[in-house]
Amino acid sequence: MTTTTASAPLFHGPFEGSERAAELIARIRHFLNGELAELAREHQLDHEHGADRALLRQVWRRSHELGFYGLTLPEQLGGLGLSVLDHVLVKEAIYATGSPFAPHVLGELSGPPRVGALVRHATPQQMAQFILPVAQAEMAICFALTEAEAGSDAGAVQTRAVRDGDDYVITGRKRFISGSPFADAAVLMASTAPEGSEQREVTAFFVDLRAPGVRIESNYKTMAGQSSTGDIVLDGCRVPAAQRIGEPGRGLALALGRITVNRLLHCPAMVGLAQVALRDARDYAMQRRQFGRAIAQFQAIQHMLAEAATELAAARALMIATARQLDAGGDARAEASMAKLFCSETAFRVADKAVQVHGGEGIVQGRRVEFLFRMLRMYRVLTGTSEIQKNTIAKELLAPDGGA
Repeated sequence: MTTTTASAPLFHGPFEGSERAAELIARIRHFLNGELAELAREHQLDHEHGADRALLRQVWRRSHELGFYGLTLPEQLGGLGLSVLDHVLVKEAIYATGSPFAPHVLGELSGPPRVGALVRHATPQQMAQFILPVAQAEMAICFALTEAEAGSDAGAVQTRAVRDGDDYVITGRKRFISGSPFADAAVLMASTAPEGSEQREVTAFFVDLRAPGVRIESNYKTMAGQSSTGDIVLDGCRVPAAQRIGEPGRGLALALGRITVNRLLHCPAMVGLAQVALRDARDYAMQRRQFGRAIAQFQAIQHMLAEAATELAAARALMIATARQLDAGGDARAEASMAKLFCSETAFRVADKAVQVHGGEGIVQGRRVEFLFRMLRMYRVLTGTSEIQKNTIAKELLAPDGGA
């Protein structure tokens, strides 16, 4: 199974970002298609057979050495101060390589992107104990909000944190937490509302996942077949009050403070993976022969490829336009939700057409296109379902000044 590709990008217009972003992309592609591709071959890794914690730490540290791992951090922590557009383009290029290590080069599941927005709220102790080790690839961290009854309704968390002297005692279960199986700590949301109260008061904490009373249960896999997701179970875990992030009741504000940018920043992963699916479909259509000629010569196949390429180009254009709007200081709440909605739905349609082009080969487990079909189906649910995005778009549209 092919794990990386050095194929030329599908979009051939002028590069939309800065010269620095172009240079970063060239260096990161070299890293992914060279050193990391060799590492994947050596350990027989692909999208469904990921690296263990020890190997991931090796990748994180090497990425940090090369200056990639923390590039999205604030500049005071060694970040590059990238524009939103440059960040989007760098991330898109990473996922478009098709590398199984794509989520780990920037530490998206367990690294700097999980803590960068917390820098202005962290105490000096929290900076030293959690944020700096994460930034330096010495510690892995995950973000734990979702529960069985708290997904789209983020404020409905049932995990409770009760103050007891200098500690909080936390009890509850977090569900579907990306990166938790190989994380050392979590940014965790818990209710600090008084017992029996109907008010919502969600507070954020840094939680050491190696502390007594905490365990990770990762005995299930998502439909993408990956094992990078798990539950965090807390049974009377004592967390020092010094590890509370910000003021009580401000957890959701911290978690959702960058929601517009974060929604957009999921789009380049979808667009990049959809490029891989389309490229695989194109290459297969040119190689597969039926009735004495390549199936790429059949108009039915050509139309599927043309439709997929057109829709993907439209999704990418919306993503880039929204990034530019954010960089210009605009309020892009509706546009970011539009981008997440359209990119996720489009990427899945592209993967669906790619499977169709592959025919019987496309439904065989082990084929990359079959994995991408499952992975891109997940993105319609992950990080805010399509229906939640529509709610946001409609709310903005129906506001008194909506559409003005």
